[in-house]
Amino acid sequence: MNTFAVRAFGTEAPEANLEQLNIDRREVTAKDVEIDILYCGVCHSDLHTARNEWHGTVYPNVPGHEIVGRITKVGNDVSKFKVGDLAAVGCMVDSCRDCEYCRDGLEQYCEEGNIQTYNGADKHLNKQTFGGYSERIVVDQDFVLRMPENLDLAAAAPLLCAGVTTWSPLKHWNVGPGQKVGIVGIGGLGHMGVKLAKAMGAEVVVITTSPSKVEDAKRLGADEVILSTDKEQMIANNNTLHFILDCVSAEHDVNAYLRLLKTDGTLAIVGAPEHPLPIAAFSLIPGRKSFAGSTIGSIAETQEMLDFCGEHNIVSDIEIIKIQDINEAYERLLKGDIKYRFVIDMASLKD
Repeated sequence: MNTFAVRAFGTEAPEANLEQLNIDRREVTAKDVEIDILYCGVCHSDLHTARNEWHGTVYPNVPGHEIVGRITKVGNDVSKFKVGDLAAVGCMVDSCRDCEYCRDGLEQYCEEGNIQTYNGADKHLNKQTFGGYSERIVVDQDFVLRMPENLDLAAAAPLLCAGVTTWSPLKHWNVGPGQKVGIVGIGGLGHMGVKLAKAMGAEVVVITTSPSKVEDAKRLGADEVILSTDKEQMIANNNTLHFILDCVSAEHDVNAYLRLLKTDGTLAIVGAPEHPLPIAAFSLIPGRKSFAGSTIGSIAETQEMLDFCGEHNIVSDIEIIKIQDINEAYERLLKGDIKYRFVIDMASLKD
């Protein structure tokens, strides 16, 4: 297969900084589109993978799965896009397409495992996939999204992961008017959960350990804020929430949040703590409560979310950086020193 070289930013080893390197992209095949990358969001998953914290990273590693750009080339059989269109790519670039979940439009749960945008198994070039910290990317049209023209493109980039990761469970558990919904943790994921749940018509309650985030939670759209470190506040809100979206990746006591659920309520976790979280049977049994998990979203869900955000003018709160500042951004990410998402201006890669 013919390839061409592009500039990228990646790392050769877990302990090494990210730096400029060259990678190969395939020339467009019949159903591919080539995208000139304008912006790429920085997800905590990028850091985990670059540093091999989840194990299994293949080096060199080029992260980035919140990609927004413009199409520069299309294959002969491409029908969904044309040159010049705005386009976006999220966390996956392919799947088996044949298992029951792929046939049901749930590619994120592909039985063989969906092919991740980076550090996945590139079945065209027989090596690892490379992500959006790069000049261009080539992706099958079926895994490319249409980006609404009215959104700020840089601020829309995190919708491709943080947006759909919170949208998918909110939709799956039918969040909407008449429901009181809790969002635990106000970071890259949580701040999107607040914006989306509010726009979906729910009454939104933010649950946080940080008094400093109370005002910001209300600015984002929260109707109410509970300090989880205040036992009296927590007790006063027991049995009041229909659904809770848990966006915390650090160790925390899930049982305290389960007590906030009404009978038949569900707590869905999208954060990914490193160690198992103990769940007491009696946190679930008396109220027929459910503890669940959710990962990203399907291509159809992602497009639905982007269209919804276009209609409601929803984007992430971001700080734009140059690609040359990515290592410093990773260190700040570890400290939580960002409100609420870094986005790389990929024009800086040409510097």
